[in-house]
Amino acid sequence: MVVAFFDRCALNLCYMWGMKLRYPATVVAAIATLAMTVPTSAQEGKNAEPTAATPLIPMRDFFRNPETSGYDLSPDGTHLAFLKPWKNRMNVHVQKMGSEEVVRVTGAEERDIAGFAWASDSRIVFIQDTGGDENFRLYAVDADGKNPKDLTPFDEVRVGVIDDLEDDPKHMLISINKRDKRFFDAYRINVDTAELELLVENPGNYSGYVTDHDGKLRLISTTDGVNTGLLYRADESAEFKQIIETNFKETLEPLFFTYDNKKIYASSNLGRDKASIVVFNPETAKEEETIFEHPEVDVSRLLSSDKKKTITGVSYTTDKRAYKFFDKEREELQAFLEAQLPGVEVGLADLSKDETKYLVRTYSDRTLGSYYFFDTADKKLIKLAEVSPWLNADQMAEMKPVSYKSRDGLTIHGYLTLPKGVEPKNLPVIVNVHGGPWVRDHWGFNPEVQFLANRGYAVLQMNYRGSTGYGRTFWEASFKKWGQEMQNDVTDGAKWLISEGIADPKRVGIYGGSYGGYATLAGLAYTPDLYACGVDYVGVSNLLTFMKAIPPYWEQFLAMMYEQVGNPEDPEDLKMLEAYSPALNADKIKAPLFIAQGANDPRVVKSESDQMVEGLRKRGVNVPYMVKDDEGHGFHNEENRFDFYRAMEQFLALHLKGRKEEGAENKLPAVE
Repeated sequence: MVVAFFDRCALNLCYMWGMKLRYPATVVAAIATLAMTVPTSAQEGKNAEPTAATPLIPMRDFFRNPETSGYDLSPDGTHLAFLKPWKNRMNVHVQKMGSEEVVRVTGAEERDIAGFAWASDSRIVFIQDTGGDENFRLYAVDADGKNPKDLTPFDEVRVGVIDDLEDDPKHMLISINKRDKRFFDAYRINVDTAELELLVENPGNYSGYVTDHDGKLRLISTTDGVNTGLLYRADESAEFKQIIETNFKETLEPLFFTYDNKKIYASSNLGRDKASIVVFNPETAKEEETIFEHPEVDVSRLLSSDKKKTITGVSYTTDKRAYKFFDKEREELQAFLEAQLPGVEVGLADLSKDETKYLVRTYSDRTLGSYYFFDTADKKLIKLAEVSPWLNADQMAEMKPVSYKSRDGLTIHGYLTLPKGVEPKNLPVIVNVHGGPWVRDHWGFNPEVQFLANRGYAVLQMNYRGSTGYGRTFWEASFKKWGQEMQNDVTDGAKWLISEGIADPKRVGIYGGSYGGYATLAGLAYTPDLYACGVDYVGVSNLLTFMKAIPPYWEQFLAMMYEQVGNPEDPEDLKMLEAYSPALNADKIKAPLFIAQGANDPRVVKSESDQMVEGLRKRGVNVPYMVKDDEGHGFHNEENRFDFYRAMEQFLALHLKGRKEEGAENKLPAVE
């Protein structure tokens, strides 16, 4: 089981929930990977000069809330729900197909709605936390805005959805940690009355629940932190019995039951390096068939048709997303849509229960794309909205897949975005390290990267060792290597750009959030002559203290974290953790550093940034420090995003001589 502890934020809640939740496109794209561009001067020490071909685009255009996003189709296909700003917050709105009338059904004013879904044709559920604390509550409201209900009115409790029970419009299955904050029990909840029925009490080692196609709870994933297991029962009258146990490095991830509810489609790396799609028989605890495998990457997404009761294909990601179809009709649909929408990637975002009506989503590396409605009856595409119509794709930069060799011979894949209108030589560079660390960067539109490119920076993103999707061996190569080989992969990427003549060796900066924030601090501490400056966004600074401050519902994974990061109770590991904790090695940092932190962050708590700032300021190092009291692990409120990226723009322009908006309000925090 692979868990990305530090970046399972808004985007990844859709996996935690196990259902179709919609998020603001600005949030989704910021966690994804992409690029954009602008001109820069190749002359060392001079700010980049804009050209007519690449105008300086206002910072707010990259990070403002979209006009509409996150479209979702009601099960009967008659209504659309989507997110739209109201009082500067993303709220759920509903529109009947063919009607101009739009009804706002939520009234969030303090924080965006984090995600939503149709519970039935007439009722919507949504989640929201308080100030970024990630204690998500579940709410419901009618599609006309009436009968709002707080379904889980519990303080400091987090809810997840197990199954939306599409054939039962009154109920859904959820998990809640209200009995014990460390563990999630399974309940059936009435979405009208909020009545709860306990289905399974978690004894302390249950980590996930899986239902069959009838909504019956049939599988439970377990963990003791190091060993993972799978419990199974043939029907709800039977007792759960363990059918498999593996080390956490081995994965048998149930995707869903076969349509006769007897076997399981799963993503498995048992006996192999790359995860493949298999059929697993829970009665015999054996894999019976390999559906699809790829020699280069893990495969974990299986496409299906509930109407046909069959699997229709798989999707997987090498440099870009790709498909392998098993169903001719689904393959023809994809080909038809791609022919109608050339020049962009095309995916199905949602569909009606009868599978006659679809929501189609387009995107590329240079645009957040659009939403379309497609009816199979007349085969007409109706454009619903562009996500960010104020951004001109022709002014955005191309995101190119690249690869280079690490010093110990691993192939590191990544993406390079070069500013437009500038010869790719002697450029200021941002090494942008993804969080996780056990996730990966993808090809697509990322407003962060495009913003930086528009300011004249080349942006390098790399899937360093430990990034998921490249197989078990590559993932395990990161264990107990924080600040060491993992950091070397980042360093080697920066040096590769210098050797290629793309990077000005005196103007290389490093930036990242969460684990990427740790990599920023580690880069400044352990390769102090490489980087001219760094930006740490909600990053880990002390490998000893951050594991002591984890949320209670992560405690069952602590033993796994010890194996992946290091065990502070082991004398040798303790020495390693101390040696590679930037906060304990602040004396090695000499480059300017900007730190941003959410006060309510439950994963990387504020004290991680506090101790880093304190250690550096004692030495007189320039450390502007931005803290937002209404944010958690990353800034989601629009005005806070504006403050952060304005401050980043000014900081980077000061130290790397990139472009910046003139006359914009100074948001760089004063240095005490």
